[in-house]
Amino acid sequence: MSETAFDYIVIGAGNGGLGAALTLAKTRRVLLLEQHNLPGGCATSFTRGRFEFDPSLHELCSVGPEEAPGNIRKMFEGFGVDVDWVRINDCFRVISYYSDGTPMDVTMPSGRKEFIDAMERYVSGSRPYMEKMFRLFDETSAATDYFLETKDQSVRYMLKNFPNFLRVGSYSVRSVFAALRLPDKVQDIMSTYWTYLGVPLEHLSFFHYTNMVQTYVDRGAYIPRRTSHELSLRLAERFRELGGTLLYNTRAEKILFENGKIAGVKTNRGEFRAPRVLANINPDIVYGHMVPREYVPSREKRLITARRGRYGARMIGVYVGLDRTAEELGIKDYSLFLPGGSDSEVEYRRIMHGMKTNEYMVTVCPNVAVPDFSPPGTCVFNINTLAAPEEWSSLEEKDYFSFKEKVAEKLLKRLRDRAGIDLIPHIEEISVATPWTFARYLGVPEGAVYGHEPNSWDGIMARSMASDRESVPGLRIVGASGKMGAGYGSAYLSGAGEAEAMLAGEADAAGAGKKKGRGRK
Repeated sequence: MSETAFDYIVIGAGNGGLGAALTLAKTRRVLLLEQHNLPGGCATSFTRGRFEFDPSLHELCSVGPEEAPGNIRKMFEGFGVDVDWVRINDCFRVISYYSDGTPMDVTMPSGRKEFIDAMERYVSGSRPYMEKMFRLFDETSAATDYFLETKDQSVRYMLKNFPNFLRVGSYSVRSVFAALRLPDKVQDIMSTYWTYLGVPLEHLSFFHYTNMVQTYVDRGAYIPRRTSHELSLRLAERFRELGGTLLYNTRAEKILFENGKIAGVKTNRGEFRAPRVLANINPDIVYGHMVPREYVPSREKRLITARRGRYGARMIGVYVGLDRTAEELGIKDYSLFLPGGSDSEVEYRRIMHGMKTNEYMVTVCPNVAVPDFSPPGTCVFNINTLAAPEEWSSLEEKDYFSFKEKVAEKLLKRLRDRAGIDLIPHIEEISVATPWTFARYLGVPEGAVYGHEPNSWDGIMARSMASDRESVPGLRIVGASGKMGAGYGSAYLSGAGEAEAMLAGEADAAGAGKKKGRGRK
């Protein structure tokens, strides 16, 4: 192979890859490889007729207002990327049933005071419980930030400054809710967001949950004025402005080694050299197919075995272009959750048994937030649900398209029956994405866009504690399969964070080398 051409190679121009590439491009020679002809991965768009659809973005929770910017707004500003962000007024509306069987139709606004006030209206007497819960959220968030920034695991310091953090550390959301003695109806309403992480509250880490919900409530949710493809294109353009090299239609096939060290990446367009690689790819693929077997550490082999079959959420998306406006169709909510019930464990089991029992769905109408999102006199409407992997893996090819149509029909009728929104007579364009759509386009196992399902032993904290040392020197995983877990914001932060860690490691190695050199003198 020829001389090293780059300092870093980033595989995959999805959210995590773009976050990593831009972080590195300020000071290093970086090659970004993308197998498609456009950047973004999930953060893209597609057109049908006169409509443009976003296949995955609901909203981002880490943007925040200009006067109090969140991590994502700060990151984009730091990259020099300007985005026209649009704030979503409400956290969510949910139409379902409380655990006692009574009907639930709840709209929760953003803003902590407004959120708590609304909960008090829906569940009288809930205010002190909500205030106590948010105090715990604050402490947990502060402790998590401290740990992630300093990696200080001093029990004495944590006991002094974050005592409740240690008390709830190993517990699920449901266990902590019970310990707080939250009223049942409060728990029912607070469970709404569980599918954003793809794990029922009985198994979802409280850390992971608080990190998401507190940000949604306190800072509000935002979307780019157009699709998330706007974000990807602007990030890719800025990467090139900073001197980065971006190659499309270039699929990474193998990570190359020389003398036991990373030497580059083999692609369908040849080999490229660099001593460090960040992969926006599921680690099962990285360590199972891209890294030569003799270089796969025993730790990664054990993780693959432990996580076997534990992929996170698989998605089904129904994207509809309509010949009427949202107002004409009676669509008032940007985001509407329509679960079969409020028990996340029951809903999860129903989903895993397939579409015969799956009653869960969440909808998004971009035109509610951005009236001109689609052509005049029209609107766009997205319906999403989770999928049972066995149902799709056992589906024969000849039945694939007819089954997709049946799924779409069921979801559209359920929307009509549960929310009174009848889209069927006004459909101009419709497209259905299944787990195999996402698997084919993104290259993720079984269409699991969330990577591995997080739980108590494999959540944010556990992954963070284990990721300080690179399993393979010079190689890190970013994106939804990284330590931050799923979601747009988490993927961006994962990419930037892992890139910063590699830069820090590079500096430490250089410093150690200088000290060693002085010692020889």
